[in-house]
Amino acid sequence: MPEVIYRKYRPRSFSEVVGQRHIVAVLEKALLKNRIAHAYLFSGPRGTGKTTVARIFARAVNCANFSVPPLTGLPVPCNKCETCSEFLSGKTLDLVEMDAASSRGIDEVRSLREAVQVLPFKARYKVYIMDEVHMLTNEAFNALLKTLEEPPSHVIFILATTELEKIPDTIVSRSQHFEFRPIAEEEIQSALAAIAKQEGLEIDPEALGIIAALAEGSLRDAQSTMEQAISYGEKLGAGEVREILGIPEREILEKLLAAILSKDAKSAVKIIHKNAEANADMKGFSKLLIRSLRFALYLKLDGNYEKEFARFLSGPELKFLKETADKFPLPDLENALKELYKSYQFIKLSYLQELPLELAVLKIASG
Repeated sequence: MPEVIYRKYRPRSFSEVVGQRHIVAVLEKALLKNRIAHAYLFSGPRGTGKTTVARIFARAVNCANFSVPPLTGLPVPCNKCETCSEFLSGKTLDLVEMDAASSRGIDEVRSLREAVQVLPFKARYKVYIMDEVHMLTNEAFNALLKTLEEPPSHVIFILATTELEKIPDTIVSRSQHFEFRPIAEEEIQSALAAIAKQEGLEIDPEALGIIAALAEGSLRDAQSTMEQAISYGEKLGAGEVREILGIPEREILEKLLAAILSKDAKSAVKIIHKNAEANADMKGFSKLLIRSLRFALYLKLDGNYEKEFARFLSGPELKFLKETADKFPLPDLENALKELYKSYQFIKLSYLQELPLELAVLKIASG
């Protein structure tokens, strides 16, 4: 069975991590200066690289070559020494990965407190990666706190969570906290394009743009969607991606945007209603609508953005956006963008997904 894309292209060194340079730079400098903390807390949305960076760091602190990369020219970690190889293959007792969702009780953490007293078998440090740590019970957190207060010198904890607000302040204060950000759409699209090239796939920029835009900052989600899309074949267009994601054709989106900006509420609501009846994903549809309007606003402010957008938008997309920017006044673009963005935030809460968008259209038309 072929390896799935998100596993096959998982970063193996810090230089390959997408969109988290602010974190990678600090960790690399800490390694070079040998200033290793006993506990790290990685927080942020799903699919942004928390577990991946934790695994890379676990190898780096134990890598035989990590201390002199400028001299050797090796990446950090080298992924070639015996320790790195064992960590990559999972054939080591010095890397322990735990899922707090399934090991959330006090008994599991008490067992952990006993286990950390054992010295590493081969590596310099024994590294514990605890995913979804916010799932621990209060009693388990209290037990973990005792370990973090007086940790053995040979142990490093890396705690990962998507819900930082559920982590007790006592845990946060005893860890080095790194906040992972949603990955920028352009960075996701570039990463997908690089994967497509390595896989020998022909995917047009519009298709990649749709996948990146709807991934909501998660590279892993984007890679999973791409995996699903390429089942269509080695040549993939925007039409196939839209069909998979339940998104109407670009021409429909453009007609809707033109109707909204022209304050033609009747035509706009008719388009929305028709696509809602066709069971279109209104959340995704709204997001692409906002995306297009935002790009048009940028072009209105400064035509030089055209060169930048040409890197990740198709020719027809860019042509429509330029025409929209030229046709409508800046206040109209700004007002429409504000109302559409407000409506987007209520789509999940509405029992009719199309209703927030319809209300936004009516407000824009009456403005």
